[in-house]
Amino acid sequence: MTASYKELVKQREALELQINEARNRELAQAVAQVRGLVAEYGLTQQDIFPAGRGTRVSATSGVKVAPKYRDPATGQTWTGRGKAPKWIQDQDREKFAI
Repeated sequence: MTASYKELVKQREALELQINEARNRELAQAVAQVRGLVAEYGLTQQDIFPAGRGTRVSATSGVKVAPKYRDPATGQTWTGRGKAPKWIQDQDREKFAI
């Protein structure tokens, strides 16, 4: 015989409660184990989470690039990176090459 919807929902709620209790219990054990290792070996936050991880900056970020194109009418330049300026859009870029 199959269980009714209400019975199944009640079982799910009981299981979710058991799952949360088991997770909290195991999480507390894990934290205690980590703290023990940190104390035993004298580890620091820097040892466990080095500053270089996750905050990498590209080697080329912030580096100026020489312009590749110049508008002869105004003298404005463009490196060829990013959105093209209006003075070069829809035109042959070769005639603006520096």
